[in-house]
Amino acid sequence: MSSNHNSIPALTTAQMFEVDRAMIEDYHIELIQMMENAGRGFAELARRQMGGTVKGHSVAVLCGSGNNGGGGMTAARHLHNWGAQVIVALTKSADELRGIPAHQLDILRRMKIPIRGPASLPSTPSLILDAIIGYSLSGSPRGVAVDFIRWANTQDVPILSLDTPSGLDVTSGKTHDPTIRATATLTLALPKQGLLNPQSSSYVGDLYLADISVPPELYANMGITVPPLFTESDIIRVNS
Repeated sequence: MSSNHNSIPALTTAQMFEVDRAMIEDYHIELIQMMENAGRGFAELARRQMGGTVKGHSVAVLCGSGNNGGGGMTAARHLHNWGAQVIVALTKSADELRGIPAHQLDILRRMKIPIRGPASLPSTPSLILDAIIGYSLSGSPRGVAVDFIRWANTQDVPILSLDTPSGLDVTSGKTHDPTIRATATLTLALPKQGLLNPQSSSYVGDLYLADISVPPELYANMGITVPPLFTESDIIRVNS
């Protein structure tokens, strides 16, 4: 399903922080619930990218230590369950993860999904999932994230990004050095303004939007009018 992005409001980074705050504090929709929705949607987009089945395909999931990485790990779990050969690569050592991302990693370990540390990237897979840095990026990528982004960009396979290509400022559309060049991006809740900036289009690729169960009343309280977006699918195409 596709949609004209002119009818869909776009958010700044500050507004997206407010959506996340209100989801948790005002509506008691917890982060782990949002992450599950995001990760399953990300896995579903990967399945579509691979022609409707993931069985036998190798997928490298590149995960940062924050909530974006937690969404990537959730997607890795679903893809593993669906028959993909999944390897998860972390930008930080496992003992540096905290909170819900650490919880997601614990699940993967119990499932015996291969986990690579920051010093070891997988061989060329069929598909790369970018869950390194989310919308809270401040300044250029640093440390191991730089190595992961540059590695991904040199692989001749499709790259799917979760919420935003790592390295892209989602308010301005500015691309830092380096920035993932995604085949497609699955953004969450509503598009971020920078993803619709013409200068970022070659990094964003095909832009999709996933339902993470934000109540319409939340948007209304922020003064944002949002039409029913997910009446036919949990994932919609934003750009044409």
